[in-house]
Amino acid sequence: MVYRVSADIGGTFTDIVIESQSEKFFSTVKVLTTPQNQAIAVLDGLKQSISNINEIDFIVHGTTVGLNSFLERKGSRVLLIMTAGISDTYTIARGDRKELYNVQYKKPEVLVPRKDVVEIRERIKWNGDILNNINEEDVELIVKKINDENIKAVAICLLHSYVNPIHELKARELIQKKVNKDVVISLSHTLAREWREYERASTAVMNSYIGPVTNNYLKSLESNLVKKGYSNPLYIMQSNGGVIRAKTAIEQPVQTLLSGPVGGTIGGVTLSKILKRKNLICVDMGGTSFDMSLIVNGKPYITNETELEYLPLLIPLIDIHTIGAGGGSIAWLEAGALRVGPQSAGAEPGPACYDRGGKEPTVTDANFFLGRIGTESKLGGWMKLNYEASSEVLKNLAKKLSISEVELAEGILSIINAKMADAIRTITVKKGIDPREFSLVAFGGAGSMHAVWLAQELEINEIIVPNDPGTFSAWGMLQTDIRRDVTVNFYHAFSNLNENKIIESFKKLKNEAIELLAQENVKEKDMSFNLTADMRYIGQEYYVNVQIVEPIRLIEINEIFHKTYEKQYGHSTPDGPIEFINLRLIATGHIPKTKDAVKKYLQSSDIVEDNREVIFNNKKYDTSIINRANIKQGKIINGPIIIEEETATTVIPPEYCLEQDKFGNLIIIKKK
Repeated sequence: MVYRVSADIGGTFTDIVIESQSEKFFSTVKVLTTPQNQAIAVLDGLKQSISNINEIDFIVHGTTVGLNSFLERKGSRVLLIMTAGISDTYTIARGDRKELYNVQYKKPEVLVPRKDVVEIRERIKWNGDILNNINEEDVELIVKKINDENIKAVAICLLHSYVNPIHELKARELIQKKVNKDVVISLSHTLAREWREYERASTAVMNSYIGPVTNNYLKSLESNLVKKGYSNPLYIMQSNGGVIRAKTAIEQPVQTLLSGPVGGTIGGVTLSKILKRKNLICVDMGGTSFDMSLIVNGKPYITNETELEYLPLLIPLIDIHTIGAGGGSIAWLEAGALRVGPQSAGAEPGPACYDRGGKEPTVTDANFFLGRIGTESKLGGWMKLNYEASSEVLKNLAKKLSISEVELAEGILSIINAKMADAIRTITVKKGIDPREFSLVAFGGAGSMHAVWLAQELEINEIIVPNDPGTFSAWGMLQTDIRRDVTVNFYHAFSNLNENKIIESFKKLKNEAIELLAQENVKEKDMSFNLTADMRYIGQEYYVNVQIVEPIRLIEINEIFHKTYEKQYGHSTPDGPIEFINLRLIATGHIPKTKDAVKKYLQSSDIVEDNREVIFNNKKYDTSIINRANIKQGKIINGPIIIEEETATTVIPPEYCLEQDKFGNLIIIKKK
């Protein structure tokens, strides 16, 4: 048998999906994440499921190592090298404030303190001409500082290197000759070939900051796989929704920052095609975080720049909004009021019911206490839960609030549901999008337990729970393709341009992209390309991204720009003068996938069907517990019911019902 495998590391569980190409089915395994070395969990999960690792044809992996090292500020010390005279650019940042009227506003802490920003005398003009050659004596002093202070990461951002990178390349060459080979050196032009020195510097700094820890992890995982007999490339999920080889990811670790959460969005894109539903809100609730993304007209929303904790990044990525809300979110008191999250019990010690030493009540403990998870339920298909431990921690907190344990448990769930619903509004209502026009796709280990209440808050009519929701993000990784993005600065007024100039630049980008995909072992017949342009009205600072179709015609580009602008901002000026800023090319290398495998999912028959008392709105209901494997297609089942499977539990309260479609998805709606 030949397998395709994906692994998604979360804060609490590591999810592994195994696709048999010959038998055309999927199976899953969940193991506890190993924070000390996340590769151990991946290898343990594979060992449980596949006896001979050389039977694996393809492995794709979503990692949160880089993101966690940034969020926890555990990255490497970075030395930032900039052109003499502009070295304060990174420290000063932008003059705008995101919270103008917040009197307690504090400027975000940068990753590189001012003392670690150094200068090189050199100068390249805006058009790429060399004004002053690079001063090699300055580089010698920098090399001495790196060696003397044992610095492990360097970022280089020189003026106008996006037009002519010769000095950044020369600086790296001179430094590499005289420093340890493990020092990570990031060049701004290889990550973001566009203007704005601050944003380019910030992107290069982030790449170097997470570089050592991410690279060590990827090298460790890859070498361990090789030792166990795996001979094919290890692929890594990127923030843009595509995959690249681990060897490429090691060169640009910043591209993997959101590689875990985007798998769910790509799974949502596939689900959108299968179910013929164009608009989906994808929500992934795990043990630690709650991730949200949109599928609009069958496509994910991808942006070319973003901010993480107010630090800008110029990288293409799927727009995912994340908050600290998960099954492990801790309930606590602040000034006598109940709060839930963002602190999480994580995998160690985990919620109290895991019986691993957790001493504080969590969302999972509240669900367990209310009967929505049963004492006979086994998380991940194997973990037994301790009811007494949950009851004890809830009792202790309820006493402090002078309420009953039931009121506390339902209060914890109400607070976390309100937080998650409000977070969904930030990517819908606050952007002029009506969530009532979408279906809610709920996945993650805890997503389908809370989905109905989120839909109620947002007045969404339909909830979809896909096959094995607890490992849906990992499944989504198997539905993606290899992707490389290339950009060129293309600053031209529209009125002074002809099609040939765009066609010429497009050909250069395409040739570069073909070479990049060839490095990923993609054959030309499996390559496809998509050209877009960043454009704006003359006199404006920010741009919109415009789709360019072949054959390239300026009159069509002009029309598409104004339509795109109006769609984004609600108005346009069709007679206004416009200009190009950048040309972007998305290069895709198509990966063969198993047809119809989505229809066959191995479900466990070991789950016990029974009845138990479950509390909804402070009232006990005799509730049927149903093994998802036994649900028949087309049969309508009225709530209250609990659907159990190895990777998740789906909770349907009294006023809702469900039906299973021909693909195995659960469709939940209000009773008529």
